[in-house]
Amino acid sequence: MTKLKMEVVTPDRKVLSKEVESLIVPAYEGYLGVLPKHAPLVTNLGIGVVTFKAEGSEEKMAVSGGFMEVRDDNVSIMADTAELSGEIDVERAKRAEERARERLKKRSPDLDFIRAERALKRAIARQEAAGVKK
Repeated sequence: MTKLKMEVVTPDRKVLSKEVESLIVPAYEGYLGVLPKHAPLVTNLGIGVVTFKAEGSEEKMAVSGGFMEVRDDNVSIMADTAELSGEIDVERAKRAEERARERLKKRSPDLDFIRAERALKRAIARQEAAGVKK
């Protein structure tokens, strides 16, 4: 069976380099599936969970922003941030979600709404990748 070579990097580190059977990524306008022999593609990434199958098991990773390129069964994800499920501090993500919800609820005049909304989405994605929240 043909596999995809997936590499995930952030400005800080190389997060992952692995052969996978398939993956689903949070593209900017919705989730996108990638299988072997996929047409060449470059897309923006949104905030969400990358789900990938490797050696028959499903793994998850939280990402926020960046780009993905697919070419010749090679998938390159250049993300602003990326954390594998086992790296996520769930309690910290829960606290971040609470803070973001509180900021959005108060709606103070100096609130940067877009920034607060992105913080909420990141916190939820991190929990989903860790298997805590759906």
